[in-house]
Amino acid sequence: MMAKKRHTPEQIINKLRQAEVEIANAATVAQVCKQIGVTDQTYYRWRNEYGGMRVDQAKRLKELEAENSRLKKLVMIPPLKLFGADLVRGREGFCGLLGELFFIGKVPPSG
Repeated sequence: MMAKKRHTPEQIINKLRQAEVEIANAATVAQVCKQIGVTDQTYYRWRNEYGGMRVDQAKRLKELEAENSRLKKLVMIPPLKLFGADLVRGREGFCGLLGELFFIGKVPPSG
């Protein structure tokens, strides 16, 4: 079994362009996949993800995916770390805490 090889978006787009040229010259998908060194499944997955993209667009896509992943991790900080354990364990739980924080359906405490 061969080890996995990671391709950069630039390499993928170049291989897809090469494949398009060969397919236009009457080569089959199987022949093209063998020539560029990937499986049929990988070729179709790449074509779905990167088909018609330019290299700069693919780079931007990967940057946005990385940023999105980072932001999702920030949002998923457990409430215990964010607000402190004593606040979350209150009588109404986390939903009650959110209501108190944003005064949803509650009268703000008078000072």
